[in-house]
Amino acid sequence: MLKTLPVRPLTQAAFKPFGQVIEADASRMKLINGGNTERFHALAEAEVVGDGARVILNIFRGQPRPFPYDVAMMERHPLCSQSFSPLSGRPYLVVVSEDEDGKPGEPQVFLARADQGVNYRRNVWHHPLMTIGEPSDFLVVDRDGPGNNLEEFFFSQPYSISEPSL
Repeated sequence: MLKTLPVRPLTQAAFKPFGQVIEADASRMKLINGGNTERFHALAEAEVVGDGARVILNIFRGQPRPFPYDVAMMERHPLCSQSFSPLSGRPYLVVVSEDEDGKPGEPQVFLARADQGVNYRRNVWHHPLMTIGEPSDFLVVDRDGPGNNLEEFFFSQPYSISEPSL
């Protein structure tokens, strides 16, 4: 029997073990450009490891997942952090796991608002992009360069996610 995972709101505190939430935080705001622009400074830090590696910007277009959805695998990137910032104005799901002896533990599911991005720390287990309802675009910051930067794990017993209440 599949275990159904609860969907929780995405907050800085709840997501801290996995990385940073990227959102306009008033405590990090500075006025620039003669007071015409609000800069929300240093909301996340990109991590990149390896000779010849570089930080790159991408757009990923995620297709919506059907619900209930079975989480059968997780992935992680040992050589870099990876951030996702939504561009399409829609909420999405973030699925992460604590590391348990080199494999993911029970996944945690967060409902991200349309104005929240995430930055997964290097080596954090996460599910690939999970859009809801319609295809959605994301600005993705990650690594390009030599070396194996992808590790996948397939659960022997998947977990289930019910359709989130928006």
